Amino acid sequence: MNEVLFLVEDSPEGGFITRALDHSIYTDADTIAELYANVRDAPACHFDPAEKPAIISML
Repeated sequence: MNEVLFLVEDSPEGGFITRALDHSIYTDADTIAELYANVRDAPACHFDPAEKPAIISML
């Protein structure tokens, strides 16, 4: 696994939510800038360092 793809949606409460399409990884944020930072950090919490994907994309 060398890529994780996240789907970005508007949150009903305001801000944004995102989820990985092939993994149980979810995060949210109030701004796009915060969302980018959260999406970059989220795989580090889910994968072991040796298995962390090299590519993280958002749709």
